Formats: sequence, structure tokens, C-alpha cells
Amino acid sequence: MRILSVVGARPNFMKLAPVDRALAQRADVEHEIVHTGQHYDPQMSATFFEELWLPAPDHHLGVGSGSHAVQTAAVLERLEPVLEANRPDVVLVYGDVNSTFAAALVAAKLGIRVGHVEAGLRSRDWTMPEEINRVLADRLSGLLFVPSRDAIDNLRAEGVPDDRIHFVGNVMIDSLCWALERARERDPAARHGLSGTPYVVVTLHRPANVDDPCTLRELVDSLSCLSDAGPVLFPVHPRTRKNLHALRLGGGRGAGVHPNLRLVEPLGYLDMLGLVAGAALVITDSGGLQEETTYLGVPCLTVRPNTERPVTCVHGTNRLVPPRRDVILAAARRALERPSLARPVIERWDGRAAERIVRVVCDDERFDAEDPGRVKDFAIPMADPVLLEYAAF
Repeated sequence: MRILSVVGARPNFMKLAPVDRALAQRADVEHEIVHTGQHYDPQMSATFFEELWLPAPDHHLGVGSGSHAVQTAAVLERLEPVLEANRPDVVLVYGDVNSTFAAALVAAKLGIRVGHVEAGLRSRDWTMPEEINRVLADRLSGLLFVPSRDAIDNLRAEGVPDDRIHFVGNVMIDSLCWALERARERDPAARHGLSGTPYVVVTLHRPANVDDPCTLRELVDSLSCLSDAGPVLFPVHPRTRKNLHALRLGGGRGAGVHPNLRLVEPLGYLDMLGLVAGAALVITDSGGLQEETTYLGVPCLTVRPNTERPVTCVHGTNRLVPPRRDVILAAARRALERPSLARPVIERWDGRAAERIVRVVCDDERFDAEDPGRVKDFAIPMADPVLLEYAAF
């Protein structure tokens, strides 16, 4: 059996790694990896392949940066001859980046079966390019590998038949379970001078947060105020750094606008995981960090009006906040003063999602959702008074 995985950006690599390891155990499977090159910076790409023990890609499309249309078109054009030459039985796509949708479209048009890893997630925010990519990739895929029960409900509401839906769990958690001990052994907190003190980890990269000057200033202001109480470590995405530099808000290397607000280069997977695992609080707009902090039991504030991962808010440690200093500081204070006492347990977030995916693809097994204990209500609670105004944001 020939399986071809297509990845292009940092979040995809963490999802691919456990699937690749599970496929490597199968003597009857040939697995090839296509890297579209959507993320091409070493700290956003090559480092992740090394740390996750991923083999070098069999094909590299060299798409690079560009607008959404340019990236999508380049993947369409460059992937088609690879698929025609290799004719895999299944093409696996991961997550919700431009490479995900483009690869699904090329494969579907060539009559090749498509499997979407992390299917069914919905933010219902059509201003997010990722939402468009998710929905279209799901419509093109014959195998939908969902991480949580809300994803099943989303697909059913869209008329997707149950025989296409497989409740396998969360492959991001597979990577976390595999890497956590290694990450802790590296002790990145000590290397950043954070040992023995509560610290906050920040990541911000979404256009809504970093492309608007007023919003970005408000967020930097919030982080500066928060750093009065202790160190705030901010690994800065290239897009964010460019905008910080334009606003003269600490876009260069080293300290930001406050001595305790430390702006550093993007970190590899293991260092980032080690820092998050030891953090008192994480502030982010990343989808993956919402899941990782939930599994680790680390309080998380997500600077977004919505999330495609509501399970992290209902059953996890995640809370949505607007990009407003007063709300962020109040929510941070509550999280730091009242940390969770028990690590949440999410169904099938057990480090075995990749095994289930491989059994579906290779052995035609079923992993359906008809299990007891189904949770139907995924409305995000907004009980804190400080967040009531944001409920209508």
C-alpha cells in the first residue's frame, strides 16, 4: 500500500510525526512525505523534522511565502506531477493550512482517496483562512479523522455520513506524550533564566492580532503590565517581529519594551514544549497550544473571539479573551491566583490517535462515536464578569 503525506507548516509536522512512526511499523506500507515548503525558515521547519525524528521529505515543493492565492496555486501546480508519478492509494493531509486544502483538491481531482487528519473542527469564523481550508478539505476527504466529539457533531450537521467519520483522538497529544520527557530533560526554563520563578509564555501570530497597529500596541502594553509581576517570555513569529519592528515595539533581538518582557527568536518544538509544561500561564492565539495546555493542565488565555477547539474551554484550561489590556490582565490574575488542581482528561487524547489512523487506512477498521458518556453541550461558558462584555464580541 502506498501512502503519501503532505505537510507544509509547523503545526503539520507535529501531527505527521506520530503517523509516520506508526506507518513505519507496517511492512506492507510505503510512506512518502511531501513538504510543500509553506514554512521554509529553519526554525519553523527543519528544526521540527530533526526534533520529531521525522525522515527528510521525499519531495520538497519549495512553495515559500506569498498570498493565500499564490501559495495555494503553487501547491496545486507543483504537487500534481508528484501525485501523477507516484499514484498513492491514499493522500493524508493535516490541519488547516493552505497546503492542506490545496493537496486535498489536487488528490481528489486525480481520483485519489484523501484522509484529513484533524477533521471537523469549526470556529464558524469565515474571516479566518484556516476555517475555509478546514471546511473544503473535509468536503474533499473520504476519511475524516476527528480529534473530539464536537468535531463529529460539526460534520454530522453538515450532512457528512457516519461511515466517513473516524473518532481517533488527537495526534498533537501523541507527539506531546512522545516528546514530553525529552523536553523536560533539556530544561529550557533554566537556559532562559526562569528556574524557580513563575513565568508566562506568549505566542501571537494571527493577522487579527498582529497586523493591526492599534491591536498590537494594546497587546504589547498588556504583556508589559503583566511582566511587572514576573518574567514573560515571548518567542516571536517572523510576521509578528516585522510588525513590532515597524512600530518600534521591541522588534529587534533581546528585551522588549519592559525588562521582564523577553522577546526571543522562534523556538524548536522540544524547547517550546518544555517551557509550556513549566509555565504558570500561556497567552496565545495558536490552536495547538490550546490543546497542549489543556492536556498539561496549564492555564491558557487565547486572544481570539472564537475557537475551533471548544473542548479546551469546556473541559480544559483554556479561556477566550479579547485583545484588551483590562480583560487580559484581569483574566491572567484569576488564572495565576486560582490554577487548576487537576489535569483535565479528554476522551481519546491518550497518545494512540496515530495507531487508530493507521488501522483505519491500512486495515479498514472503524472508530466511531457511538460510545457512552457523550457530551453534547459545547457552548463556551462566559461566567466571569470581566468576560461578559466579550461574549458579544
